[in-house]
Amino acid sequence: MAPEDTARAGASVRAESGGGRAGGQERYAYRPLWIEEPARRRRLPDPVRTAAVRAVIIIAVTLLQAMVAFLCTMAGSWLAFPMVISSVVSTVVATWGALDVWVTRQVWNQRNGVVSAPSSTARALRQERRRARRQARVAARSQERIRRQRGGAGQLSHS
Repeated sequence: MAPEDTARAGASVRAESGGGRAGGQERYAYRPLWIEEPARRRRLPDPVRTAAVRAVIIIAVTLLQAMVAFLCTMAGSWLAFPMVISSVVSTVVATWGALDVWVTRQVWNQRNGVVSAPSSTARALRQERRRARRQARVAARSQERIRRQRGGAGQLSHS
């Protein structure tokens, strides 16, 4: 909230309370510290978010290892060789982590549906299948109705 908005809010509260000071005190209305705004993007599904957090941690450790390996190499330390080897292995694991996020997201979208606009041919096929199912249901109902009428109790003829 801008400072002038705050001053306006305080002035309106003071005006409501009878103007200025009432008994030596000014009353101020409760104002929240922040106002929540709606999210711009939807939240990631839990499995995808878990994979993303895991990937970020792995990538951060990999970068740290690479930096330590570089510094050990510059210093001529005996630790340089093991750190370079572990950095290479860690790079492979970090790549796997990034791919894991991508695959998890694809699987989530495939299993739980992704909002998409189907092509006109797919829509037409779906409408055709729906129409055929509806007609089959209507035919089955009418057959059941006929069966009930013919096998009704005490009915001798169908007239």
